[in-house]
Amino acid sequence: MAALGPLSRITRLGCNFCRNHRLMFNRNSQKRGIASCIDPSYGLTDEQKEFQKVAFDFAANEMAPHMAEWDQKEVFPVETMRKAAQLGFGGIYTRPEVGGSGLSRLDTSIIFEALSTGCVSTTAYISIHNMCAWMIDTFGNDEQRESFCPDLCSMEKFASYCLTEPGSGSDAASLLTSAQRKGDHYVLNGSKAFISGGGDTDVYVVMCRTGGKGAKGISCLVVEKGTPGLSFGKKERKVGWNSQPTRAVIFEDCAVPATNRLGEEGQGFNIAMKGLNGGRINIASCSLGAAHASVLLAKDHLLVRKQFGETLANNQFLQFKLAEMATKLVASRLLVREAATALQEDRADAVSLCSMAKLFVTDECFNVCNQALQMHGGYGYLKDYAVQQFVRDIRVHQILEGTNEVMRMIISRNLLTES
Repeated sequence: MAALGPLSRITRLGCNFCRNHRLMFNRNSQKRGIASCIDPSYGLTDEQKEFQKVAFDFAANEMAPHMAEWDQKEVFPVETMRKAAQLGFGGIYTRPEVGGSGLSRLDTSIIFEALSTGCVSTTAYISIHNMCAWMIDTFGNDEQRESFCPDLCSMEKFASYCLTEPGSGSDAASLLTSAQRKGDHYVLNGSKAFISGGGDTDVYVVMCRTGGKGAKGISCLVVEKGTPGLSFGKKERKVGWNSQPTRAVIFEDCAVPATNRLGEEGQGFNIAMKGLNGGRINIASCSLGAAHASVLLAKDHLLVRKQFGETLANNQFLQFKLAEMATKLVASRLLVREAATALQEDRADAVSLCSMAKLFVTDECFNVCNQALQMHGGYGYLKDYAVQQFVRDIRVHQILEGTNEVMRMIISRNLLTES
């Protein structure tokens, strides 16, 4: 990954919120205090360990000190993300010919897990942006790839993925946003809901209906900000994911050049689902980072907090709980990495494994973070402590990129239709 290099260190800000978060990184950075049983670098190649370290350093120095402020002030940290792009994180699995890093799905998972220890919300947006860049790189023609991908990989421009609508979430094939061909343009009408980055981003990868009902009537268009007829709803107020704006994206007689269509008419649903297979691994990886950080925060709290005359670390009930958290973390990591490898190799079990990873990992990692908050007692419920933000930020991972109920449908359907 040629774009990766040493990360220059910055002076850490001294806010109450991030004090214990920073201390966690100081004590538990790579090879300095991480218990061997949960070490995320085990089994990786030397190259993977190098860019994992770059990602952990970036999370510790550029993201963690600002995580609370971005959340509380709802800051979209554009400049920080552009610094991440300088390290190759703007187009991790986009091809190098158009500015990407050309890494594997496993490499990508490793990076997103590490970055999420610094800020889940920001990393989750970066993962969505990467998915959009990959979709254009994979399904676009040479002209489209050269037009859009370099600016996306450098994060000079930012992208949003537009599939969900007010009336079609899990039932994505029933979407209603229409695109009628008129000469050399498509005219879009309709709206998309819950769009990460909506209003602040520059490129919108939009699934729209160009044909009849069902999945085969859906196509994919790239819509650029500033196109007449494109507008946005109010900024949503959310429980978590506050460092990325979320708005409705609205199309009113929005004329988009036909040259902005990815693939052929009717291929849009297939493009969307292929993007989501990787997106599910990405979001599971973000959950891994939150759980990893939360285990370390809980461990540190147990070692210093005293009740009934001794530290909580001497309480066997809490020892067992910590052991269960560590086990769930490692099991989740192994499943994500197996799914990432299957997707990279285009194996027959890839879709099911991506769904399993998304289902199991987002559920179990949320439970890990929630248990870490419980171990902090009343302190865990204070916004001075990072653990509560990890809980809030990853709760939505059980909903987006296909709800975990839909993941169960995909997995069971695969099992029951196999001959």
